[in-house]
Amino acid sequence: MTSICILGIYVADLVFFADKIPSHGESVLGQEHVIGPGGKGSNQSVAVAKAGGKINFISKIGNDPYGEIAIQMYKESNVDTSNVIISKDYKTGVAGILVNKQTGENAITVVPGAAGKITKEDIDQASDTIKKSSIFLTQLEAPIEVVEYAIEIANTNKVTTILNPGPAAKLQDKTFKLIDYFTPNETEASFYVNHKVETQEELKKATTQLLNRGIRNIIITLGDKGVYFANNNESFMVDAFDLKDKVVDTTGAGDAFNAGLAVALTEGKNIKEAIKFANAVGGLSATKIGTAKSMPRREEIDNLL
Repeated sequence: MTSICILGIYVADLVFFADKIPSHGESVLGQEHVIGPGGKGSNQSVAVAKAGGKINFISKIGNDPYGEIAIQMYKESNVDTSNVIISKDYKTGVAGILVNKQTGENAITVVPGAAGKITKEDIDQASDTIKKSSIFLTQLEAPIEVVEYAIEIANTNKVTTILNPGPAAKLQDKTFKLIDYFTPNETEASFYVNHKVETQEELKKATTQLLNRGIRNIIITLGDKGVYFANNNESFMVDAFDLKDKVVDTTGAGDAFNAGLAVALTEGKNIKEAIKFANAVGGLSATKIGTAKSMPRREEIDNLL
């Protein structure tokens, strides 16, 4: 089985549910809260494993109860943790997540903790894993210079690279040329092109700008409106699934999408099929509360498809 390598962070998610997300200076009375595993890279790793992919996760966690939750989850999900470093110097990170219980929309603040202290030297230790993978997937929650360094290693060794640019942050110009698949949502895409990305015209303009930076394939996720794809040969929309179950929590849906994309590509699916598969993974994850725990198993995905 071809393998997927993911660099990213693990944090403990502290999730608060209320009828609305508070505005600036506003206090809101919530109904419930849960504590669970999170972090984009961690969520993606669990989602890959549940979707049937072979996964090796590169990260750093603390030697504390939150870190123990992570290791236990990875064992249960069949995530290879040989490159998950347990730090004696830093605590495991946390994320505060506010969820609108009516719509499932969310707002997130992340404190990376130990995962934010991962270094280039740590990447060197894991470089053989990156080189032997068929796909390298990462995001921008780990230190940017470390992420860019890892992408360069993957690209040099002809490993397909997927960058999920969240949270959006400035990248070196040369990094864009090393990316095979760039997967922002509309908010993240607007950061990189300096204009709104909502209408079809704006989507086409944005993808042209990004392709001109040297990225090979652009995939902009648009929530319930679907996904817009473009490269230098073609562009098209892929509709979101009309789910039977109500959307209750979109936290982690983007992570699920990226994981699904990686799994589909390793299975040799063409890009339209891969995006459809990724949409199924992302959509199903939003019908359950939580992040890693909400990631669908392969049987659920295949049933939707």
